[in-house]
Amino acid sequence: MQNDILLESGTNELEVVTFHVGSGSFGINVLKVREIIVPLPITDTPNAHPNVEGVIRLREEIIPVIDLARVLNLPPSDNPEKDKLIIAELNQLKVAFHVHSVSRIHRISWEQIEKPDELSAGQQAYTIGIIKLEGEMSLLLDFEKIVVEISPEASINVQSLKVLGERERSIKNLIVAEDSAILRQLLRDTLEEAGYDRVQFFENGKDAWNHLESLAYDESITPSEEVNCIITDLEMPQMDGHHLTDKVKKNERLSNIPVIIFSSLITDDLFHKGEKVGASAQVSKPEIVKLVKEIDAHIL
Repeated sequence: MQNDILLESGTNELEVVTFHVGSGSFGINVLKVREIIVPLPITDTPNAHPNVEGVIRLREEIIPVIDLARVLNLPPSDNPEKDKLIIAELNQLKVAFHVHSVSRIHRISWEQIEKPDELSAGQQAYTIGIIKLEGEMSLLLDFEKIVVEISPEASINVQSLKVLGERERSIKNLIVAEDSAILRQLLRDTLEEAGYDRVQFFENGKDAWNHLESLAYDESITPSEEVNCIITDLEMPQMDGHHLTDKVKKNERLSNIPVIIFSSLITDDLFHKGEKVGASAQVSKPEIVKLVKEIDAHIL
């Protein structure tokens, strides 16, 4: 994908590539997409996960291919000549997602994306948002969850914190904005293991901002004493992490609270977006040890 389509940081907008698998319409954040190609010859890998078709060789890189039709329990392509591979990068991994066709790029606001309830998300809950477009709706998929189910080592590992040694209990107050229920629980467990018991979680940036804004309006308190550090994901319905960071840093009463971005989208190409909105640090998932070290450094 070309870098010139990247949006300004903090606008609460995103670019979404829509594509089809079976009769369903789905979306992926452009920031995760490296390129879209016609399928290359696939080499089978013995004992691979059922959702992995095999691997391809793309410019000397070996990349696994995940069949989204299998993941989503949808029928295989009935028109293979239109099939595409979406080469994505997330959690420091490159993965090819096999889809049946690619539509176009839409520029939308995170406010156009609704968080699905349990009924509309379905049993597998691979949907993190319902995108309201003109004439149709598309489902924004949780690609990180798809990858982690195939390769659990790509997720947060509580045991990795053992390298930090014994940890004292902290009385510092943290806020975490993370839309994934699974990751909220993992972060709760890992931060508690690291000594941080006083953590308040929010399902998206907008809910976190509403809470922070209420603290800023209350002149009887000092917000930075109520909240010592903010950890935020980037991709979240209603308000993304860049927009949340931007609003915090532009608020006179909140600006001295450190904000750490913890996201699968932290790549060399996109690091500047977090810098531009004033993030105190940026850590790529699933580097939980580095996240804890950044929290330690910023709440002294």
